[in-house]
Amino acid sequence: MRRGIAASALVASLALAATACGGGSSDSGGKADGPVTITWWDTSNATNEAPTYQALVKQFEAANKNIKVNYVNVPFDQAQNKFDTAAGSKGAPDVLRSEVGWTPAFAKKGYFLPLDGTEALADQAKFQPSLIKQAQYQGKTYGAPLVTDTLALVYNKALFKKAGITDAPKTWDELKSDAAKIDSKDKVYGYWGSTQAYFAQTFLYGEGTDTVDATAKKITVDSPAAKKAYGTWLSTFSGQGLHKADTTADAYAHIQDAFVNGKVAAIVQGPWEITNIYKGSAFKDKSNLGIAVVPAGSSGKAGAPTGGHNLSVYAGSDKAHQDAALKFVKFMTSATSQETIALKNSTLPTRSDAYTAQVKADPGIAGYQGVLSSAQPRPALPEYSSLWGPLDTELPKVADGKESLDQGLSNAQVAIAKLVPDFSK
Repeated sequence: MRRGIAASALVASLALAATACGGGSSDSGGKADGPVTITWWDTSNATNEAPTYQALVKQFEAANKNIKVNYVNVPFDQAQNKFDTAAGSKGAPDVLRSEVGWTPAFAKKGYFLPLDGTEALADQAKFQPSLIKQAQYQGKTYGAPLVTDTLALVYNKALFKKAGITDAPKTWDELKSDAAKIDSKDKVYGYWGSTQAYFAQTFLYGEGTDTVDATAKKITVDSPAAKKAYGTWLSTFSGQGLHKADTTADAYAHIQDAFVNGKVAAIVQGPWEITNIYKGSAFKDKSNLGIAVVPAGSSGKAGAPTGGHNLSVYAGSDKAHQDAALKFVKFMTSATSQETIALKNSTLPTRSDAYTAQVKADPGIAGYQGVLSSAQPRPALPEYSSLWGPLDTELPKVADGKESLDQGLSNAQVAIAKLVPDFSK
């Protein structure tokens, strides 16, 4: 899951209009016996990650003279809607770097090609089984796992040590106690939380609940357990050493900047920011970065959503383009390519043979690899990713004191009911 990526919407729109060919453009006019040009929409960070992918594209083209790759970097926060629109008009790219939560919805609409038995998943046994499962919908596999992630509590070891704290907090009560100690000793904030629904999801897991119960087809966002979870979330914005809620449009950047420069001791963050963290003044020594499972709730459970990205193939492309796309997906998700991506971008591979000694030597990767076992896969519900939208509207209002928690969750329930009309309240 990626947040806070900025890009020019105008430039992106012009680029997409020019390149969203969905198998409709190739040097061969769709014939299998000539050069084929496939379009790939890459949704990675244009500054920190994209150069690595672009270099791999060149390697692929050098090894496959009959295939050209039209590379397009699409801002992550725009890609889901843009692909939905393009696929609906038969103009989608041949390959999409798709967030794992998009799989059920696009598979249900018939936009993704099932990859079972194809070249793209020839090494399926090498991938982490849970990640293959998350790429599936109704028994078929619609993506090859490229990178995986989850959220963790990242912390400044030096600031914790200065305050006399030797271990990362295991509960939210411990975190609040640690924050007060850090404020007293270091004169910096101990913790700064986010008002974004994706980050607040960890509190729901801590109470053993979720926004919905997909199996029972019931909306649970304002259940007693959820109210307790969000009550704990709200409590992390007030108290000694706890930064007040930032509900501005640039909140993500503000929190990240404060952490990497030593102005706050701990935040909840994903591995996609490892390379940026290392650039901060507080982490010139990479070993100063602590990574731990997010604190547990009263249920004793701790965890965060399993995130990451798959490479999916557009079902609307012709056979020549699909064949070329499958070959490209196999190359990009190979152990060699994933090792390269991990070493350059500090992101987590999805297959065991890509965790080489050199990859595991990166403290950021090693740290996040250690918390992956606590990550919780999302249910295969087509509407699931959209359920955070209503909460992204309501939670900032609650954190700002503009409405009560009960009112905010009630409003979210009403909005979610419209997204899953067959679910009970």
